[in-house]
Amino acid sequence: SRASEGSSGGSSRAASPASRAQRLAALGFSASEEEDEEEEEEEEEGRNGGSEAARNGKQPKGPRANCQEKENHHRAASRGGERAKQQAGGRKGGRPAGQTGLHMVTRTQFLQWPLVPSPPKPLLQLERHVVRPPPDSPEPDSLPLDSGSDHVMQRDVWLAVFQHLSYRELCVCMRVCRTWSRWCCDKRLWTRIDLSRRKSITPSMLSGIIRRQPASLDLSWTNISKKQLMWLINRLQGLRELVLTGCSWCSVSALSTASFPSLRLLDLRWIEDVKDSHLRELLLPPSDSKPGQTESRGRLQSVSELRLSGLDITDASLRLVVRHTPQLAKLDLSHCNHVGDQSVHLLTAANSPLRDGLAEINLSGETCPPGAPRSR
Repeated sequence: SRASEGSSGGSSRAASPASRAQRLAALGFSASEEEDEEEEEEEEEGRNGGSEAARNGKQPKGPRANCQEKENHHRAASRGGERAKQQAGGRKGGRPAGQTGLHMVTRTQFLQWPLVPSPPKPLLQLERHVVRPPPDSPEPDSLPLDSGSDHVMQRDVWLAVFQHLSYRELCVCMRVCRTWSRWCCDKRLWTRIDLSRRKSITPSMLSGIIRRQPASLDLSWTNISKKQLMWLINRLQGLRELVLTGCSWCSVSALSTASFPSLRLLDLRWIEDVKDSHLRELLLPPSDSKPGQTESRGRLQSVSELRLSGLDITDASLRLVVRHTPQLAKLDLSHCNHVGDQSVHLLTAANSPLRDGLAEINLSGETCPPGAPRSR
């Protein structure tokens, strides 16, 4: 009977301490009380079962050994419970059972990794080619012949002959030889370039304009873009006349990003959706002007003829015109519905800078369908 009791007591002690602690907590007991009771039971069993252990040839365990063994079992069970919770929590977090997690990297291993250089910054994209205008006196001075000698007629004589040719005929002469190609690009032969009513403005046309450096450029009723116009005006510093009749303000707004030191005539007739705010951007001085400059130093300070026919402008725009175009001599305000007697008074007032210089004002108001082509 004692042996059976000892075996049953051993099996009860072999139960996991973690489950025992949970049951005690559910009943309202603490683990310390249970340990005291177990120590008393072990002492009694040690007294009663000492003889049996001696009979079997085994030495009985003392109370201290039993307590140490119990603590070891309790620590092992607690560690096993924590591992089980961690595994259960990892599986609940979305990782399926059996799948390995990511390898943890210590701080020392991370610092020992080689540094990966950052990618180089992209360089500024430059233009594909640079278009240089020909010199004032294109070489050579004479036309070389196949025999090795020079032609009797010099370059100036040939240029005088080329001046009587049309632009189409000049383009044909450029195909004769290399020397004629250079001479036919002389800017004295291309003082005016007319590209009006072209369906499209190609890059080859833009390069040809830069090479010839015209004094007058007509781009009326074309679909030139803002980028193309900006590219042109920044390379035509000697441009004196610019005609943009019928173009969109989206492209004409490129004029507010550059200056025109040599411009004398600006034609902005029949541009759609132009308001006072748009014309203000064009007439006001650049924002990066040096301190101390007067307000009259605008982009159109050297313009002597300004054509604003058919624009939806008011007296606010005319005040800016009076203030920022001191050299104005001709002003076209025809078909401007919001221009009246007060606008004329602003232009001809006693304190107006244009009172003495303004020689011609166009205030005609003939009816014309919007969007129709206008002849100069």
